[in-house]
Amino acid sequence: MTKLETLSPIISTVYIAVDLYLRSRAVSSDTNSKASPAQPSERTRSLPTQPGTYLDAATPTPAHTHAHIHSQYLTPTHAVPPSPWHAPPFRGNTVDPPKILSSPPAPLSFLSIPIPPSPRHHPVNSPKMDTTAIRGLLAASLDPDADTRRRAEIQLKQIEEHPGFMDVLLEVLQNEQDNSVRLSTVIYIKNRVNRGWEKSDHNPNDTQIAEDEKARFRDRLLPIMAASQGLVRQQLIPVLQRILHFDFPEKWPNFMDYTMQLLNTNDAASVLAGLQCLLAICRAYRFKSSDGDNRVHFDKIIEASFPRLLAICNELIAQESDEAGEMLHLALKAYKHATWLELSAFLRAQQTNFGWCTVFLQTVSKAIPASAMADDSYEREKHHWWKAKKWAYFNLNRLFIRHGNPQSVTNTKDEDAVRFAKEFSATIAPEILKHYLAEIEKWVAKTAWLSRPCLSYTLVFLDESVRPKEMWNHLKPHLQNLVMHFVFPVLCLSEEDIEKFEDEPDEYLHRKLNFYEEASAPDVAATNFLVGLTKNRRKQTFEILKFVNAVVNEYEQAPEDKKNHIAKEGALRMIGTLAPVILGKKSPIADQVEYFLVRYVFPEFTSQQGYLRARACDTIEKFEQLNFQDQNNLLTIYRHILDCMADVALPVRVTAALALQPLIRHDIIRTSMQQSIPTIMQQLLKLANEADIDALANVMEDFVEVFATELTPFAVALSEQLRDTYLRIVREVLDKNKDNGEDEFGDYLDEKSITALGVLQTIGTLILTLESTPDVLLHIEAVLMPVIQVTLENKLYDLYNEVFEIIDSCTFAAKGISPTMWQAFELIHATFKAGAELYLEDMLPALDNFVQYGAGQLVQKPEYIEALFSMISDMFNDNKVGGVDRICACKLAEAMMLNLRGNIDNYVLRFIEFAMTVLTAQDVKVKAYKIHLMELVINSIHYNPILTLHILETKGWTNRFFSLWFGSMSNFTRVHDKKLCIVAIAALLSLKADQVPQSIAVGWPRLLQGVTELFKTLPAAMKNREEALRDDYHLDAGTYDYGEEDEWAEDEANWNVEDEPEEEETNEGRDESTAYLEFLNEEAQKFSRGVDDIESEDDLGEDSVLLESPLDKVDPYQLFSATLMKMEEEQPQFYQSLASHLTAEDQAALQGVMQKATENAQAAQLALAQQQGAAPVNGGAS
Repeated sequence: MTKLETLSPIISTVYIAVDLYLRSRAVSSDTNSKASPAQPSERTRSLPTQPGTYLDAATPTPAHTHAHIHSQYLTPTHAVPPSPWHAPPFRGNTVDPPKILSSPPAPLSFLSIPIPPSPRHHPVNSPKMDTTAIRGLLAASLDPDADTRRRAEIQLKQIEEHPGFMDVLLEVLQNEQDNSVRLSTVIYIKNRVNRGWEKSDHNPNDTQIAEDEKARFRDRLLPIMAASQGLVRQQLIPVLQRILHFDFPEKWPNFMDYTMQLLNTNDAASVLAGLQCLLAICRAYRFKSSDGDNRVHFDKIIEASFPRLLAICNELIAQESDEAGEMLHLALKAYKHATWLELSAFLRAQQTNFGWCTVFLQTVSKAIPASAMADDSYEREKHHWWKAKKWAYFNLNRLFIRHGNPQSVTNTKDEDAVRFAKEFSATIAPEILKHYLAEIEKWVAKTAWLSRPCLSYTLVFLDESVRPKEMWNHLKPHLQNLVMHFVFPVLCLSEEDIEKFEDEPDEYLHRKLNFYEEASAPDVAATNFLVGLTKNRRKQTFEILKFVNAVVNEYEQAPEDKKNHIAKEGALRMIGTLAPVILGKKSPIADQVEYFLVRYVFPEFTSQQGYLRARACDTIEKFEQLNFQDQNNLLTIYRHILDCMADVALPVRVTAALALQPLIRHDIIRTSMQQSIPTIMQQLLKLANEADIDALANVMEDFVEVFATELTPFAVALSEQLRDTYLRIVREVLDKNKDNGEDEFGDYLDEKSITALGVLQTIGTLILTLESTPDVLLHIEAVLMPVIQVTLENKLYDLYNEVFEIIDSCTFAAKGISPTMWQAFELIHATFKAGAELYLEDMLPALDNFVQYGAGQLVQKPEYIEALFSMISDMFNDNKVGGVDRICACKLAEAMMLNLRGNIDNYVLRFIEFAMTVLTAQDVKVKAYKIHLMELVINSIHYNPILTLHILETKGWTNRFFSLWFGSMSNFTRVHDKKLCIVAIAALLSLKADQVPQSIAVGWPRLLQGVTELFKTLPAAMKNREEALRDDYHLDAGTYDYGEEDEWAEDEANWNVEDEPEEEETNEGRDESTAYLEFLNEEAQKFSRGVDDIESEDDLGEDSVLLESPLDKVDPYQLFSATLMKMEEEQPQFYQSLASHLTAEDQAALQGVMQKATENAQAAQLALAQQQGAAPVNGGAS
């Protein structure tokens, strides 16, 4: 019998008493109890009686002090800091109380767990529901018979909306003896709270739980949670988390009072529940930054609760039971979340910080109980004691990296933060390193085991200790032993890895190649440490290379039966990791790499060990930027790689394919591949079906782009195979989603989804290479229709962008819309209407193509025009859509007005209404949104100036709009903006005098003034646009530039330096990890504020330089010149009246426009004549 089982009668007694208390609010004696109820101590009676008093509690300074961090640092602290509740730390009033969890505490009456005051009493007097009947339905939902289950679920769904249903569920949970029914009930509670506590986009139509029922639920939740065990309590935790997210503190002010009273009891189950409550509140606040009231509130919670939490940890650290391990795990995780974004002033205080670091270091050094040492290492890591160790390592690392490293606070003005960092780095950080080194020593000696997270966090700390001068001085003496006996073994394959390689190659590849999932693995942390070490302490590269040479030479000289294959594989991995440093600028060792590869890597292409063949391929890939002196060596590599692509071992085939990709930068390899590229692509497609490795899709995409000409004859077959691969992966993703059940939100995004995404990108690249072969393209569109259909119809949101890009590529490359693509248009519209409004930005390029290249068909299909308009209308009428998303709607409306001129008069009114309703009703903060709203009206003027002026006049918007437009003229910065304004002004100047409304006739001369300003700034805008185009199309054909961080200084090139001179402050500056931390901090603060950074949207940029527009073909100089000449000819008096208001400078500017127009016309005529003259020659040649 476990200790928790021993406590179960006590817990039941406690729960019954709690429930009676909630019903009557009066405490009565338990007449059936054999023992008399214990009377509450004076301390217990002194608990606060008003909700929310924890916010005002003055927290005394912890009694324990630490003048220095030394060997006494780990001495258990017996002087426990008093709590604001003055409750004893896990002790009653007995003289010799039992240790918590080491033996069951004495039975307690319900008075031992004081119930917190409630802001209002909520008796369970809800409308009567039949508890027995509902209990029967819950039991029936577990029935083996599918029909019985389904009927029960339908009935439960029908009655869940009735008032009092949640009360009944709690009654069942409270009284039920059958564990399966209890579990079914709590899962139903969790799902109901998820769907009905607060409206969400996931469940917009679900009926919400009534406020009075929510209040009763809150009052009863914590007592039930405290009395529950195992899976039931685990299911209640997310329920608590969700309610806290929405209701704390406003609707649940007494939550912390109850939490603290749970923590202050002498009952293990109650303390465990209190820890789970405190962890939940820390999770809820973890993203709150210091610039908001929420963080101030949370800091008070920390100040009130963390002294008690520290006292609990100090008691737990000496315990051995599994229950103590679970409690310590929760406590250390609560600290993690409480300090995720900020370290509060209270926790920054020296004595408090020393107390917590003591607990963390004691946990790191603690010998783990035998009960936590399961045979399977993965099961072992799931044990609470190992999780407690993990969070102890994590908290120490985060304290140093984020708060305790002086480099991390270089840009702050917070003097306390700077002081803390200096103090921490001088006193505590060296102690952390000492403890970590002690644990490494035990691990190396095989006297202690370390979990993967513990190994990873140890290596992360070592990595962070390389740059700061003080920490480097502590680390440097141990470095050689660390690399040889710790880092190198971690990098080497384990027995489990080799078993996976041979028996489960898919799983092996998943672990070794899917870096995004294995970023926290120990071997990845070890490679990061080596890279950081050699980049920041360059001369250590020589020591590591000496070690690698020793390993590979020993392997070379050993008899065949004595060769250490695992060590050789690890040594090659180690040198491959250092490739960027070894090949860096001015590297003194780069010219020796080719010899190393020939001597030590080439032989492993034919090794008997599959993992060595794979490592040989990987090493070649890592040194992809090596410029070979002997071209024969390149050809040898190419032959070996092709052989490995046909290897029996899947990991060898995959690593060979990945190694082949960078080789195509060499002319000799590219030429050799041209003849065999169809075969290679077949091998890659076969591989993609054998292993869902997203990197393979990148290889295929590169090959499709580079060998487009060679692959064109096979394009249709290739697209069919890519389609089949994609459909297979998607089917597996959909099956996985189905298996996950209703509890999972969103679609299952794993390596399969990422691989599918890569296949879609390859398809998109293939389409773009076929622009000159419309017949092939037409065939491929039909081939790919199932890809588009299955993605959109199954709402695979993560793959939407790539599918819309495929539609964009098909329509753009064809410069026309086929019947197949009109089917795709209907799917896009249906997808949008089904709730994908926020994906309009991804849809926009394809929709623009439908409007531009399908204009003639759209005119014949008014229902399609209506579909486009309805999408725009929805964006402006949906409250959850923001201004940035509505910009896309503005762009789509613009495409319609530019391409469907004369055919959408009835929609122009609505477009103007959308824009002016926003512009007149509010001050639009986002500049880009404001410009696009104005351009809706400007486009309308260009579309039909008379119609637009009539609408503006009718609505009373004319003066408002023209004032906005001409007052914002300097904000129209892009070429497109300026051209649009020019053609619109030209349209207005084409009107006769009597067509100009009287309300603005007096301001008509400003049209010429505005247009001169546009022409003055147009050349600079065109230059910017050309530069933007150049940047978009720029492809660096040269060698990869590793960047300054890989460059070797002159004094770093000496192999024989015994020791390094005293470091200058060069390494003390702001490094990339610090910059990254600052970036994350800024992003987290944005997240905590819950607002968009509107400045990021203010720069319009040349965001659509690659999108074609009818305005691209317009020469604004010639257009405007023709408009002026026509006006002068047909309305001379009107023209003179307007021109008389121009300054001499403006008149000169207009003369310049006329001159430029003449020059452009002459240049166009000359180009046309040359083209016509050259046509027969070209024709003859063909």
